Amino acid sequence: QVQLVESGGGLVQPGGSLRLSCLASGSIFSINAVAWYRQAPGKQRELVAAITNSGSTNYVDFAKGRFTISRDNAKNRVYLQMNSLKPEDTAVYYCNAGHLYESNWPAMKWMYDYWGQGTQVTVSS
Repeated sequence: QVQLVESGGGLVQPGGSLRLSCLASGSIFSINAVAWYRQAPGKQRELVAAITNSGSTNYVDFAKGRFTISRDNAKNRVYLQMNSLKPEDTAVYYCNAGHLYESNWPAMKWMYDYWGQGTQVTVSS
């Protein structure tokens, strides 16, 4: 089993920045990729970015140029740096990690995966 805990969310003004963190614990040796998703009120959960064990990263269109996904293996953490935030970025952000066996971005197929509880990001003046 893998436990994922997100942190770093909060209230930020438009144009501001936040850095989200996803801390993994448990059987993390089984993880070969981590992704960030978000879900706004009344909307479906959507993919934001992903990073593999090799350091390969991918972003969906709205995240390109504004968001950066990175990892610190020594700390078992994956980060999502979000800059130039907009009100439409308001959502609960979730960390998703597991064993990816096929990827044709943005489609990802997991052999198994785990979810964190999410962290709220609110962009408002």
